Amino acid sequence: MIRFDLEFFLVVGVFLTGVILFFSLGGKNKKNNPWYYEYSKSFFPILLVVLLLRTFVMEPFRIPSGSMLPTLISGDFILVNKFVYGLRVPITHKKIFENQLPERGDVVVFHFPNDPRIDYIKRVVGLPGDNVRYKNKILYINGKAMHQEMIGHYNDSYVEENSHHFIAGYEKLANVKHELLVDLQMPTMNTGEIRVPPKHYFVMGDNRDHSSDSRFWGFVPERYLVGRAFLVWMHWNSEKFNVRFDRVGKDII
Repeated sequence: MIRFDLEFFLVVGVFLTGVILFFSLGGKNKKNNPWYYEYSKSFFPILLVVLLLRTFVMEPFRIPSGSMLPTLISGDFILVNKFVYGLRVPITHKKIFENQLPERGDVVVFHFPNDPRIDYIKRVVGLPGDNVRYKNKILYINGKAMHQEMIGHYNDSYVEENSHHFIAGYEKLANVKHELLVDLQMPTMNTGEIRVPPKHYFVMGDNRDHSSDSRFWGFVPERYLVGRAFLVWMHWNSEKFNVRFDRVGKDII
């Protein structure tokens, strides 16, 4: 989904209101200040706080598709920690402070490498230097098969993917045990062994047979990372016009 560039408009708003306030300082005690000064005085602190929080702390996103089922479903509203991978300058996204690096199993939001205007969300499965292979619905990292535990048919009355050929289960990635979904009727998108280059990541959707990910379009550069998803704070089903309260407050693992 192509995003509305709120960050750009916040930066412009902070700059314009700040300039107006700066050049209007001499007239701030007048009884009849111009309307643009009064508006700037009201909106500048609000815009500045929103910009700082959104740029350096966290940002909300909405899940538009089922590529991360069963972990995330269409209609989930999530929060993304933008501080965890370091601080970046608004608009240019140049990193000014190093923090953690992504770990295997992290659910990350990133700018789609083929069109950075689009934000994607996937799970990191391959780190820089890893050899990744996907064969017969099994993920191999550095020659070792990642443990899977399939538990049965996927059953969620709110989700279209419910069918006898969708099997839900778990996969173990390092210290992360996450939910997984496979479609037994879909042919496997097998790959040869792929080496992840420096400062890049191999990502996949948890809905393995219905996800456009690194198997199809390649690696995610480190500079395109937005942050780590950590919480579902709300869910709105646009087709049934209701809130799913069982999704509210769900940790993203």
